[in-house]
Amino acid sequence: MDRPAIDLPSRLLLNLKPWRNAATWRIAFSGGLDSTVLLHLLAHLAKTESLPALSAIHVHHGLQAVADAWPEHCRSVCAALGVPLQIVRVQVQPGASLERAARDARYHTFAEVTGPGDVLLTAQHRDDQAETLLFRLLRGAGVRGLSGMPRQRSLGKGHLLRPLLDVTRAELEAYASTHGLSWIEDPSNQDRQYSRNYLRHQVLPVLVQRWPQAVATMARSAAHLTEAQGLLEELAEMDLREASSGSEFDWLGLRSLELAPLAQLSDARQRNALSHWLEPLTRLPDTDHWSGWADLRDATGDACPVWRLADGELHRAGGRIWWLSGCWLQPLPAVGAWQDPAAPLAIADNGVLSLTGQIPDGPLHIRYREGGEVMALPGRGHRDLKRLLNESGVPSFVRGRLPLLYKGDQLLAVANLKGLDGSTSGDWHLHWQPLNEDQGLS
Repeated sequence: MDRPAIDLPSRLLLNLKPWRNAATWRIAFSGGLDSTVLLHLLAHLAKTESLPALSAIHVHHGLQAVADAWPEHCRSVCAALGVPLQIVRVQVQPGASLERAARDARYHTFAEVTGPGDVLLTAQHRDDQAETLLFRLLRGAGVRGLSGMPRQRSLGKGHLLRPLLDVTRAELEAYASTHGLSWIEDPSNQDRQYSRNYLRHQVLPVLVQRWPQAVATMARSAAHLTEAQGLLEELAEMDLREASSGSEFDWLGLRSLELAPLAQLSDARQRNALSHWLEPLTRLPDTDHWSGWADLRDATGDACPVWRLADGELHRAGGRIWWLSGCWLQPLPAVGAWQDPAAPLAIADNGVLSLTGQIPDGPLHIRYREGGEVMALPGRGHRDLKRLLNESGVPSFVRGRLPLLYKGDQLLAVANLKGLDGSTSGDWHLHWQPLNEDQGLS
């Protein structure tokens, strides 16, 4: 049996207990029933409890004319409760799913405003969790998706928390009625063309009529799957530790894994480990797209396979897989003369160059490899640069980005490669600091 609405304040405080030392509690306030109840609860608890500073944020999507009145409603509610309100207007990018586009715009804003020590509170409840489970089940989600909405997760530089996931919609309605609250009724919530609304109005009522505890049992299933996902993540971390050995090219600042330990795992464990590794980097591929991993893994040794994902690419080189994104995938603008070799040279979209030791006579300039380059090496004569790069094991995706130091038409040095990066006597060396991964991310 559902607990009575009178329990809501104490239950909310219990759910928020681990976060009482946060710098700020910011409520995602749409003006609808759920967030109105959450805001009202917290504003009144703040009168008798020592809570972090409360504020609210309203994201205005501007997708329908009636929504233009909502910021003013939210402003008046927050003013009456003494809670500061921030209103942010966003532009929703068109796409296949308007629901998803609006959600992405909303959560992008939330991430931007959530700083260190901040907690963003959203008002999703137990009925929402059941809808999420059904929706993802019908889309063929795996364990991660079927575990539903997490109670907490990282967001921006802080955290997102859903403290009402054990509360039903009926309890929120009862609380709002008892306290005479008013809220916005979004007309789009009645539009059955949206999948979530169809489930809410057409499917769940039928299920609950036949199985009255359906919402509670689905929420319980989501909790079980959350536990299962936790075990899968522990297994992934174990498997990834085996593949996380260092590389002689760690100076590239790129994330990489040793391929052999991964390839020894079962296909399911490979997908599990890689999903865990890729999850912070890109939207994960769907089931059909995982064939790209098999192609990359099983390619012949002299191939340079690439697996293209939503937000970057996986490359294979030197017995490792490498994650590339952002500037690493963009064409490089031309470089030219190094006017002051005694000072570091910032290269457009490709990091910083510096010379140490006795600076060679100039004029000096920087080029990138185009093919056919030859380098004179004492005792070895003139050597084809391609062969020298092969001998050094330079990953194929790096070769076109390696800065080359020239004096006239003479190739003097290849940055960072031992034996090729300066004078044979060691009087000077050419150092390259590539863009780090944060700078390279799109």
